[in-house]
Amino acid sequence: MTLEGKTVLITGANRGLGQALVDEALLRGAERVYAASRQPFAHPDDRVTPVTLDVTDWAQIQHAVESVESLDILINNAGLSLPDDLSSRAAFEQHFDVNVYGPLMVTQALLPALTESTGRIVNVVSIGAFAAVPILPAYSASKAAAFSVTQSLRALLAGRGVKVHAVLPGPIDTDMIRDLPIPKTPPESVAQAIFDGVENEDEEIFPDPFSQTQAESWRMGAAKQLERQNAALVPVELVAA
Repeated sequence: MTLEGKTVLITGANRGLGQALVDEALLRGAERVYAASRQPFAHPDDRVTPVTLDVTDWAQIQHAVESVESLDILINNAGLSLPDDLSSRAAFEQHFDVNVYGPLMVTQALLPALTESTGRIVNVVSIGAFAAVPILPAYSASKAAAFSVTQSLRALLAGRGVKVHAVLPGPIDTDMIRDLPIPKTPPESVAQAIFDGVENEDEEIFPDPFSQTQAESWRMGAAKQLERQNAALVPVELVAA
């Protein structure tokens, strides 16, 4: 698979990794990029169609879907990361709304178009899904849930020809974690690696040096084998749907 001539929708597209993904999709020859964000913004390339979209707002999701004529690749990139200390249920609800329920609602709304094109769903998760970042427990928990949802979508949609990718980055040099005193990878480099992974049909994409240290152990490990084993439990009628 290549990006040449494809139609892509990217959430959280107005800054950081989302902006880098828009630019990289254009470099790779995408025909149309729907750049979704909560705040309206302009883009100089006429192949980009800005879409106002808050992933926690079902009405906005439905309205955005109406503007998408066709779709080959959905990239659920919009996310939230705020520090907490496990004392606030509201912090968990806020993270799950944005990082779990939002991408799932967007995916469900756009699934007919992706089924028609036998397209791709790319969920930007986090290496924090494997092991919690203690200063970001609500974020870590939401990303673990998002990874589990991604695995379930992969199994459930395989019969429709829709492939599902999980992106598992380490720290990226964006506003979200810019103040943390840890090594970070430029978003442009991560965006390139994400599309490389999609084009190579990698189920899990480890797009930076930090996350790549976990790639081989995950792909060859017992947890990945168990995922494949569990996927076989999907009812035959769903596989054939």
